[in-house]
Amino acid sequence: MGSVRWAFRCGDWTPTRAEWLRAARCVQREEKDRVGQFVFAKDAKSAMAGRLLLRRVVCHRIGIPWSEIRLKRSPRGKPYLELPEASAHLSRFAAEAGRWSFNLSHQGDCAVLAAERGLQVGVDVMKVAMPGSSSVSEFFRIMTRQFTEYEWRVIQSSGSERQQLAAFYRHWALKESFIKAIGTGLGFNLQRVEFHLTPEPITEGQVQRGTKMQLDEEEESDWVFEESLLDADHHVAVALGPQIKPVDGPRAPPLAPAASFKLLSFSELISLATPLTEEDPAYWESFQRKAEAPQRQSSTHTQ
Repeated sequence: MGSVRWAFRCGDWTPTRAEWLRAARCVQREEKDRVGQFVFAKDAKSAMAGRLLLRRVVCHRIGIPWSEIRLKRSPRGKPYLELPEASAHLSRFAAEAGRWSFNLSHQGDCAVLAAERGLQVGVDVMKVAMPGSSSVSEFFRIMTRQFTEYEWRVIQSSGSERQQLAAFYRHWALKESFIKAIGTGLGFNLQRVEFHLTPEPITEGQVQRGTKMQLDEEEESDWVFEESLLDADHHVAVALGPQIKPVDGPRAPPLAPAASFKLLSFSELISLATPLTEEDPAYWESFQRKAEAPQRQSSTHTQ
């Protein structure tokens, strides 16, 4: 299998002391420290789940033992696997590691991971929620420059305010998935890409690949976009781009049938994990002192 689609519901996770300390022991020390710096528990949980998802896919699909996984981030924030050249033990994994691309996203109540063998991949999840401090029309006005005129016509002709917001976040997830796949970051002009949505409805449990993208007004036939719903409020887009040049051997096979995201429990999330550091009771005490989320975010609701 050359595709992985996993999700974890951070919003439903109220970690016990044992779970949080176990999770902290199973990520790299610098990752643990970075997670601990988040002010709010919601963000800390999402970040921790993301680190565990990345390590799990490397262990599960590439075969590198959990204790020997070293994850880094590019200057633009895209995660990648570091294999030290001097390590003869890990060199046997180099060819397979070079064939895989993986990407994370966490927003709303969910963290998601998409990984693909032989293709570039980007993923984005967006929760459809009412703006916390402005009306929908004011929110759209602020975001005007992020979409083309055609895309705004589609968004604003979608029906009720709830339906317009759903169309907005759907377009946003598509754009972000592409940006994350190519690793460009903040400097990319989002109006360069324009999405033409598939006419088929996006429903829970099914994946649609009919949406097309134009880049600088030219259709990009090499890119495939998968769209699905984790639930009624969380829209996910996965961008699959031109094949990565293989380290050796044949090129990747044709694109496999689209796979739905598999929802993992915490037990499944850490089922392959082995501790990397000693238990740190103060880490739990620090987590307990965090508020769940900012007051405005906590009170935001979907209508």
